[in-house]
Amino acid sequence: MNARLLQDLEPNFDHLISMTDERGTFEHALLNDPRPEHGYCSDDMARVLVVAAREPGHASAMRNLAMLSLSFLQDALDSQGKCRNRMNRSGAWEDPPSLDDCWGRSIWGLGTAASRSSDHLIRHLSTMGLDRAMTQRSPWPRAMAFAALGAAEVLGVDPDHVPARTLLSDAAASMTGPSPDARWPWPERRLTYANATIPEAMIAAGFALERPALLQNGLDLLEWLLARETEHGHLSVTPVGGSGPEDRGPGFDQQPIEVAALADACARAQMVDGNRRWLDGISAAADWFLGDNDEGIVMWDPNTGGAFDGLERGGANLNQGTESALALVSTMQHVRSSLNVL
Repeated sequence: MNARLLQDLEPNFDHLISMTDERGTFEHALLNDPRPEHGYCSDDMARVLVVAAREPGHASAMRNLAMLSLSFLQDALDSQGKCRNRMNRSGAWEDPPSLDDCWGRSIWGLGTAASRSSDHLIRHLSTMGLDRAMTQRSPWPRAMAFAALGAAEVLGVDPDHVPARTLLSDAAASMTGPSPDARWPWPERRLTYANATIPEAMIAAGFALERPALLQNGLDLLEWLLARETEHGHLSVTPVGGSGPEDRGPGFDQQPIEVAALADACARAQMVDGNRRWLDGISAAADWFLGDNDEGIVMWDPNTGGAFDGLERGGANLNQGTESALALVSTMQHVRSSLNVL
């Protein structure tokens, strides 16, 4: 990736801000225009909090995004620590509290803000949300993986934080290592969504809990996944329909969130392992947005800072929803951090 392209990939929050009103960030867009009729979701607001908390210096726009996300997530969490996901445009919740992915992502967002923010109020409010949410456990592996990432963030700055350590230990106990089948070592029958989050959670838990076998399992699975999702030197990530042992790529519709999950996991692996291959994984994720993908199509709009919602056969879904914008911003943040390692 050349210097000019790296400059182009400086994190750009303009589209996220344009998708945001006084309640939250709208989930969907028609091209680059928000679609308020589809409302908001905690999944997105948790991810907004993650990327806002990662930004150095907390410019006023980033602080506003972080505070808005915190308010949204505090309201989403009920008194027992379960989480609602969908809010309509009028501010009414449309689903009951649950322990689905939104719960785990909320812990991820709150844990990131509690550990990385330089703003005392943001850290304090994030900790209040964590105190409720960390009392729960989810039966869903990805929800627990997202929660594990948040708990690991907290332990990175406060190793004596008992709720985070307990949650992370419980999550680690439910993690399944590589399958003995060398042809398909993935611990599930199929790759589905947010796949790289599974090994990233293992890496985070293994490192924080000083469990080298778990850490190595995560690194091994991530290495396999990165190889599986690389074709002809570029990323070819698992499509919406998933992928199993007998499937051969490329598959479509590929989602930016899958690319961002790989970048997240590679950044985590590089932090604990230091191997150059993980920096190459981050670079490949950025290159996917720049057009080094199965269709040779640029997957972001430099005029708005938004990313396109999916790579399809012969083209792209040109809508610029919040999930895709967050995936682009998150990947750009890792590119920026990787330059400090090179």
